[in-house]
Amino acid sequence: MTQARIVHPVINLLRTPDGPRDRQCLFGDIVTVSEEQDGWSKITANKDGYQGWVEAGHLGPIEPQTHWIIAASTHVYEQPDIKSRDLTSLSFGSKIRALSEQDGFLETALGFIPAAHAVPAYSQLTDPVAAAELFLGTPYLWGGNSRFGLDCSGLVQAALLACGIPCPGDSGDQEREIGELLPEGEAEKRGDLLFWKGHVAWVAADNLLLHANAYHMAVALEPMDLAIARIAAQGDGPVTAHKRL
Repeated sequence: MTQARIVHPVINLLRTPDGPRDRQCLFGDIVTVSEEQDGWSKITANKDGYQGWVEAGHLGPIEPQTHWIIAASTHVYEQPDIKSRDLTSLSFGSKIRALSEQDGFLETALGFIPAAHAVPAYSQLTDPVAAAELFLGTPYLWGGNSRFGLDCSGLVQAALLACGIPCPGDSGDQEREIGELLPEGEAEKRGDLLFWKGHVAWVAADNLLLHANAYHMAVALEPMDLAIARIAAQGDGPVTAHKRL
């Protein structure tokens, strides 16, 4: 087994070579490669233990990472100049190596990234709901993990990892592993998580949920009572767990 780094802005983690997407990895994610097959690599993502197949060309050698992207997304420019050509974009949570800083930009192997959009690698956020709110309006994408598209468990994972809290990739595992189970009838507080079979949502405020969902096809705020009733009415059942970090 060897260690490698994701060197593409966002890649699909596939169930089989050229198969369906289960999750995604971001630029700078460290992975363990266990198998190679016809231009495909079987990997385990170090951040959450998720396994799958990726195109081998999207992997590169490990290098020191100095910063991570704290903006919802950022452009990478050809020069340290906002009017220069943009080369690609990176999502919140991507990890980069800064070679130098000049004129308000971080120089990287990809190009120049606005320094205001990155923080040192050791930095952590303290409010996961505030981190999740950065994704408001992001389109829903099943198995997605980036500002360009994500699902309910991807939203929870992005917010918790930014706060230094380990988090699996799927909502079922999140329900089992994250936080303390609260008794039925306990009042919800900001930062709590509500789980359904196959779904998870942040409690953003009194009677207000924040979640990536297929009803809105986006990350959206929704009154809690209406969401609970809607989810039950569409056949997905009641809340299965109320948990607090």
